[in-house]
Amino acid sequence: MQVSVESVSTLERRVTISVPAAEVDVAFEKKLKDTASRARIDGFRPGKVPMKEVRRRYARSIREEILGDVINNSFYQAITKEKLNLAGNPHIEFTKDEPGQDVEYVATFEVYPEIQIKNLENIVVEKPVSEIADADIDAMLEKLRQQRAIFVKTEEPAADGDQITIDFSGSIDGVAFEGGAAEGHALVLGSKSMIPGFEDALIGASAGEDRTINVTFPEAYHSEELKGKAAQFAVKVHKVERKQLAEVDDEFIKHFGVTEGGVDAFRAEIRKNMERELKNAIKNKVKNQVFEGLLKHNELEVPKALVSQETDRMRKQMLQQFGGQGANLDISMLPAELFTERATHSVKLGLLLSEFMRTSELSVDAERVRKTIEELAEPFEQPQEVIDWYNSNDQQRRQLEAAVLEDQAVEKLLETAQVSEKVCSYEDAIKPIEPAAEEAEEETASEA
Repeated sequence: MQVSVESVSTLERRVTISVPAAEVDVAFEKKLKDTASRARIDGFRPGKVPMKEVRRRYARSIREEILGDVINNSFYQAITKEKLNLAGNPHIEFTKDEPGQDVEYVATFEVYPEIQIKNLENIVVEKPVSEIADADIDAMLEKLRQQRAIFVKTEEPAADGDQITIDFSGSIDGVAFEGGAAEGHALVLGSKSMIPGFEDALIGASAGEDRTINVTFPEAYHSEELKGKAAQFAVKVHKVERKQLAEVDDEFIKHFGVTEGGVDAFRAEIRKNMERELKNAIKNKVKNQVFEGLLKHNELEVPKALVSQETDRMRKQMLQQFGGQGANLDISMLPAELFTERATHSVKLGLLLSEFMRTSELSVDAERVRKTIEELAEPFEQPQEVIDWYNSNDQQRRQLEAAVLEDQAVEKLLETAQVSEKVCSYEDAIKPIEPAAEEAEEETASEA
């Protein structure tokens, strides 16, 4: 077998492979005899079919099968011999494949980039430092009361935040338009669920009142027919309701799984959950800065094949999130270019992390995996069931192990990074990082 390698670009290779005719012919004749011994053809006894007839019927399909085997075997031998780290499937094109002649084909493919991790000391990380104050717990308790608030009927005029029940019908130049009318519609004033000006015009309205509202549809409105048009709405107010916050009593507390200890126990549970959220938020912000620093100081060209694979994975994931799993939907409905930038970011980060883990000789810490599972299980009513589920679910456990290994890599990178601390409030500490960076970060474990 003869092999020649040509570098088409930094990562693309064109390999020409020639396999001696004798090697192909021997395999072909062996397969032909094997087929003859098993052939069932009308008019001939089993195993007695003339070789000429077997050759006439099966020669083409057998040769195609043999050529497939030849390509698989010779290509693997070639890339192993040439020490080529294949990224993605090769494109195969025959240049010679006539019977009795040497078989020659060209395989075009990409290879993984050669990576040398450097400049780790230039990674800059600002770590948020925060503590949970009583005021933060008070604010969280207020949010929980808001979540379980109810609307109670009032005879007072509608104010911002009140819920009103209305009938309305809209028209433009005296002509009703599609979608411009409803009956018994519940509207929270200040929710901005209606076009600008509509809700403001109902402040001060009382039950039983009729109002005429003049508004203009925004220029960016989704309906072409209504963009920028002045409209008039006839509104009938049936009911005004005011928000009533839930009282923090035993009944309220039970909804959150606290059955003993009253308000003090409830506040302690809130603090525990907030501490968990704070810990995760700080970890994610530090991790994001480490990853971005690693990318910034290690420029990398990545194989298009890997980016394409990651793009398709993201497209499938989005379809599933929007109910596409099992439905008659295809990823072609989502333009690939919408995901290319994120996919490239994810692939680069995955390759860099993988190389860093390899050169740092990092392996999954089993004890850390065990503790992580216990931490994940802690908030549940039956923690042991969650622990058993992770330990019995190979896929979920592998994903968790990948995430733990990623955390170990981050800690190792922090040993050489420039780390400073910034004191901040709880709210600032848990404020989400930029969505694109966060999504790429979450996807890195599978890449690495």
